[in-house]
Amino acid sequence: MKKAVFPGSFDPITLGHFDIINRALPLFDEIVIAIGVNADKKYMFTLEQRLEFIKEAFKDEPKVSVITYEGLTIELCERINADFILRGLRNPADFEFEKAIAHTNRKLSNIETVFLLTAASTSYISSSIVRDVLRNGGDYTVLVPDSVRI
Repeated sequence: MKKAVFPGSFDPITLGHFDIINRALPLFDEIVIAIGVNADKKYMFTLEQRLEFIKEAFKDEPKVSVITYEGLTIELCERINADFILRGLRNPADFEFEKAIAHTNRKLSNIETVFLLTAASTSYISSSIVRDVLRNGGDYTVLVPDSVRI
């Protein structure tokens, strides 16, 4: 069984994340969306809100589940018997950053990282952009799945 972990803070989940997960469904038997908890980071949405946004977005997809975790992603993968880490790439800067993490993870474990390029229609969207639009009263709804409504 091919199980992948898609880690992130998902503060909030965006249409870019949504697209990557949907496009990865044919590649894996199971995708675990793993919300990382970092005590040093200030989030706009609570952990409970982020969990609910994702659960609602994928409520009709039995191959997708969502969990939270602390610590190294490779340790989570080992705990839940996942062989792959799924990551989306928007641009060359993402690639360079993610490549370093993937090489480190591979050095420390047998976990392979699978990269999918974001769709052109969502490549400009990031959670930080969504948060900025929200803070400034803009129409964030065109950037996130329908489940992200506040």
